[in-house]
Amino acid sequence: SGETGITAFVAGGYTSEGGGHINSDGQPFISWMWNAGSSTVSNTDGSITSSVRANPSAGFSIVTWTGNSGTVGHGLNAAPGLIISKIRNTSSAWPVQHSYDTSQFLTLNSTDAASSDTTRFGAAPTSSVFSVGSWWNSSSNGVAYCFAPVEGYSAFGSYTGNGANNGPAVYTGFKPRWVLIKRMDNTGDWRIWDTARDPHNVSDFKLYPNKTDAETGSSDTNDPG
Repeated sequence: SGETGITAFVAGGYTSEGGGHINSDGQPFISWMWNAGSSTVSNTDGSITSSVRANPSAGFSIVTWTGNSGTVGHGLNAAPGLIISKIRNTSSAWPVQHSYDTSQFLTLNSTDAASSDTTRFGAAPTSSVFSVGSWWNSSSNGVAYCFAPVEGYSAFGSYTGNGANNGPAVYTGFKPRWVLIKRMDNTGDWRIWDTARDPHNVSDFKLYPNKTDAETGSSDTNDPG
């Protein structure tokens, strides 16, 4: 059958129909959802006007804009620790900016190490705006998913691995329900763990945002325990 997709966002979730990638008969799916508030507003905090749906108490906003080489308002009243972005009207990669080193960027659909090319973002985000560089063009319709840390709810940071079966403990201040990890200094897969698919330790079932692979269920020395 053909793929229709998500047909509506409703109170408590969403509805979908058709087959294909999100509704194949009898197949298991996972979705992760964040509450971005109930209304979209125009934001003129940056040099480029944006449309923003924001929930500052949850540290999450969805931002759309058109243009490049400027600043874009995100509506969070706090500097984002993670920004995942995409050009919507042309084929392109998914640039990611992380608070570990805002002078570099990662690519969600790639195993590449972090790059210091400043054409994606160009500057550290502030409590009101993030920057977009010349990689975007004047007609780029951009979207960004912005996440700011909220104590007891979300955290964004870094750690240094030790190569041992008993790896470093990473303190977040709460028990995470969703974890995204990527090596910065070298090539390597992105990995996602969540408690919906695997509520137990060691958490074996991981997904790879840079791959089309099904989830894998075998643990290794890089898995959280």
